Amino acid sequence: MKTTKIEWTDKTWNPITGCTKKSAGCAHCYAEVMTRRLKAMHLEKYQNGFELTLHEKELELPLKWKGSHNIFVCSMSDIFHENVPFEFIDKIIEVIIKTPQHRYQILTKRAERMVEYFKDRIIPDNVWLGVTVECRDTKCRIDSLRHLKASVKFLSCEPLIESLGELNLYGIDWVIVGGESGPKARPMKEEWVYEIKKQTEKQDAAFFFKQWGTWGSDGIKRNKHANGKLLNGEIIQEMPNLK
Repeated sequence: MKTTKIEWTDKTWNPITGCTKKSAGCAHCYAEVMTRRLKAMHLEKYQNGFELTLHEKELELPLKWKGSHNIFVCSMSDIFHENVPFEFIDKIIEVIIKTPQHRYQILTKRAERMVEYFKDRIIPDNVWLGVTVECRDTKCRIDSLRHLKASVKFLSCEPLIESLGELNLYGIDWVIVGGESGPKARPMKEEWVYEIKKQTEKQDAAFFFKQWGTWGSDGIKRNKHANGKLLNGEIIQEMPNLK
């Protein structure tokens, strides 16, 4: 059963919460805004606010989930944050290995630390690895990702805040694109989206358009739900081919 509004996954698992800003896409972090809201609601898990916090009690949650799910790991943090000990990541991976029926989507802005972690560790078959590429300055993350031996390698170009220009998608299976949401959201131009879509088609990567966000395809600011997720009148939300 789907228990998250994130369209490209079924569930979220947050044994880590809190983070620090890493690149331009972090400026209006949705997880930080949501954390403030959850803290105001007096949820015990979020009483440290957006300070990086490890939650040992959360580690075994996926063991209790019936069926098979796509699970976004650390949607409220970054598993490869500099202050997360590799020993704690090991515990997360142990749970992943114990639950081969699930597929775990791990997305990071800290590609170099991800490479360092997996330098002497095997990537489980049920792990999908991704990096956020929201602007040209972060395209170097793709090179860190492409050589890792994950069953699925993906890019999250969300929030897309400028044209990414030419992309080398060698070794990349899936590209997610979306605009920014919230009162301070930066607009995403239609041509930037199609620029990426054309390159995924030429380089045989699946393309998933998540949403326009606060700014519509017509350049008008409105509720993100009103702007929707149509590209030229259709929903394009491809999933990667599983190897």
